[in-house]
Amino acid sequence: MAIKPIQIVPDPVLRKIAEPVEIITDETKQMLDDMAQTMYDAPGIGLAGPQIGALKRLIVMDCSRDDEADELWQMINPEITHFSEETALLEEGCLSIPGHNAEVTRPAWVELRFLDIKGEEQQIKAEGLLAACVQHEIDHLNGVLFIDHISKLKRNIIWRKVLKESRQS
Repeated sequence: MAIKPIQIVPDPVLRKIAEPVEIITDETKQMLDDMAQTMYDAPGIGLAGPQIGALKRLIVMDCSRDDEADELWQMINPEITHFSEETALLEEGCLSIPGHNAEVTRPAWVELRFLDIKGEEQQIKAEGLLAACVQHEIDHLNGVLFIDHISKLKRNIIWRKVLKESRQS
């Protein structure tokens, strides 16, 4: 396993749509393992392929608390099949927009399907933090960032700070 560099805004790869994984290879499994190690090292609770420059529909997540055992999800070609009309407001951050958080309103629960690393189709219903995280990571696969879900004023404030920080580094 290897820790990969995380792409930071305004890197254009973060606005591209990731391609479906057609065949699960050893390389695919290695990429998911590298993504998990990168996520844990950051530290974060989720990471999508585009965030390491890989335009593949791959995500990893672990929303367990520090006092709980790890609960790693490795998903290939995840897609939301149903979502609640009820919404939930949670504070989100992003490894690709370090140091910036905002409250985001999303469906309170989602049902999704994905392939696991064995290529078997899985279906789950996610609620709470897991629901917000999976929606956030699937957004990355579609070139969408969490700041796209907040008011234009808040988004512009964060964007100006991000651009200033990128010029200073």
